[in-house]
Amino acid sequence: MKRPGIGSLLSFNGGYVDTAGFLGLQGLFTAHVTGNFVTLGATLVMGTHGAIAKILALPEFILVVALARVAGTALTVADRPVVRILFSAQALLLLAFFLLAVGCGPFPDSDAPMALLTGFAGIAAMAIQNAVQRVHLGHLPPSTLMTGNTTQATIDLMDLIRGMPPEKAPEIRARFQRMLYSILWFAAGCGISAALYAWVGLWSLAVAVAVGAGAALHKEAA
Repeated sequence: MKRPGIGSLLSFNGGYVDTAGFLGLQGLFTAHVTGNFVTLGATLVMGTHGAIAKILALPEFILVVALARVAGTALTVADRPVVRILFSAQALLLLAFFLLAVGCGPFPDSDAPMALLTGFAGIAAMAIQNAVQRVHLGHLPPSTLMTGNTTQATIDLMDLIRGMPPEKAPEIRARFQRMLYSILWFAAGCGISAALYAWVGLWSLAVAVAVGAGAALHKEAA
């Protein structure tokens, strides 16, 4: 059986961690900034828990992306394996997310101090994934933003159906396949995360830790 590429692992965890975080932290998205804007509005209107977590998620996400960028530049200058080191840091943050979640959860109020700390660990992990992929793995489809992937895949599919010049068709077909695989792996992550959360609750985050470690150790992260 062919080993999944690093892009597949990232897309799987993109869906998996976001779903588990949403379910376990009262609607907090760990990797989807747009989603937190939407759920923040809903929280303020409905008077439910989670406003503080959603407000703080954006500045934390920005801060971690900035730190990942600075660290990546320093590691590049030092001729170190940037992707592997940063993905190892992400795996450690996912481990912290898991340990805090099972040790302190469940979280009926996601604005409680330990719930905030737990959410911040998950957000930091996914911020690193987004930063590393954008800077160092730009040839891969985004692993947490499926709106863009779905749009591009649909455009490419329509171009292939109506017929393209022979010299352009292979490039478009390859891009369509990359986008489709990313969408399918993300969807699989969402579905499996929801199923496992219903079964074992926040213990389901153990899978995210294993997948994150797999990405850090993957040959494409060298």
